[in-house]
Amino acid sequence: MLAEKLLLQLLIVLAPVLLCNALTDYKKKWNSPIICGSMHSQAAIACMIFSYSNYGLIWDLRYAPLILAVLYAGPAGGGMVIASIIGARIMMGGGSVHYAILGCLLTSIVPYLLRTRFWNASSNRRVQFTLLSGVWSLILCYLTLLTYHYLNGNTFKLFINIPDLLLFALIYTASLMLAAKLYEGLIEKNRMKEEILKAEKLNTLSELAASIAHEVRNPLTVVKGFLQLMQQDEKGKNYEYFGLVLSELGRAEAIISDYLNFAKPKFEKLEEFALKDILKEIVTLLEPYAVKQGVQLESELDTSDFCLYTDRNQLKQALVNLVKNAIEATSEEGVVTIHTRSDQTHASVLITDNGKGMTPEQLSRIGTLFYTTKDKGTGLGTSVSLRIIETIKGKVFYQSETGLGTTVTIVLPAGKKEELVSSIINEEPTVVKIM
Repeated sequence: MLAEKLLLQLLIVLAPVLLCNALTDYKKKWNSPIICGSMHSQAAIACMIFSYSNYGLIWDLRYAPLILAVLYAGPAGGGMVIASIIGARIMMGGGSVHYAILGCLLTSIVPYLLRTRFWNASSNRRVQFTLLSGVWSLILCYLTLLTYHYLNGNTFKLFINIPDLLLFALIYTASLMLAAKLYEGLIEKNRMKEEILKAEKLNTLSELAASIAHEVRNPLTVVKGFLQLMQQDEKGKNYEYFGLVLSELGRAEAIISDYLNFAKPKFEKLEEFALKDILKEIVTLLEPYAVKQGVQLESELDTSDFCLYTDRNQLKQALVNLVKNAIEATSEEGVVTIHTRSDQTHASVLITDNGKGMTPEQLSRIGTLFYTTKDKGTGLGTSVSLRIIETIKGKVFYQSETGLGTTVTIVLPAGKKEELVSSIINEEPTVVKIM
């Protein structure tokens, strides 16, 4: 009878996760912590309704929805479940109500403490954190039971069938693990869906940019050529205007080149070079610009001879754009640091600033064509940089907090000619990782 009741409760625990999985495809609002907390509250109450009484104990899985709500729905969702469990337990009555309330509150402590690290961990680690919270609640249940019997004049020896106790622990742990795995699958599905949609938009924009840029560049070239011829013959007051018009045409050509580079980066000269050499060049190049902005540019470069095989100028352009963005986002007397670390297969370049930082909404739009947080700019520089890095099978991760600054991590693989040629042919879509 105990097994049947616990298996029924296991299905009740999984029901909110399955509902979230089914309904998030229909409407995005089902991801709301309030709705998630409400469903887990109902699951906890249902577990208490279908509980099993034996040995003077109430056997149910009420704490499983509580742990899941705190970790995956947040403090608001977890608070709803706590309130629901306490309210339902008070209505049920009995001599051990205050022990049940205390156990509920103590059970929620570990999940709440783990939340600070929970969403920064990998998927497997999040499942482990969930199971750790479950173990904590099992220990608490046993200690609460011992305390209750002791204060009521009974000995510490509890007349409980050990197989039943093991069965309860097994099903309770299984319910948490299955629910956490389902949640992680839902998170991964939503992440992949967003990346696919983003990749489709980028491919469409790149094709549009390439077609428009080619058509616009031809008449611009003709106009620029005739203006240069006219400038040679002009000696009057209009001479100074020719220089202004030609400079603006040059700027337009640079923007068109960025469009074409975004659509399909051109790797014209492939060569092998040390990463630290190109970073030293970038620091030397941008140091005067940083001084002009009132920003201190520092570098802590790895001494290893980590080598890349790619177009040196293209990679340099990408890194210059990202470092320049960091300098421009930093106020006067701020600091921008470039430091590296590497192993035999990968190198990481970290560009850290203590500037104004970005909001989660701004982070989600990084890499989108035409999007920029600057007062002036087209947003093409970052898009082109990310495209170049992704083409050589690199990855870009952003971490930022408003008022504290931003860290851009560029992960680059060791250079291999065959892999680079393959990646250029396949033209993999750009994917920006936001943490």
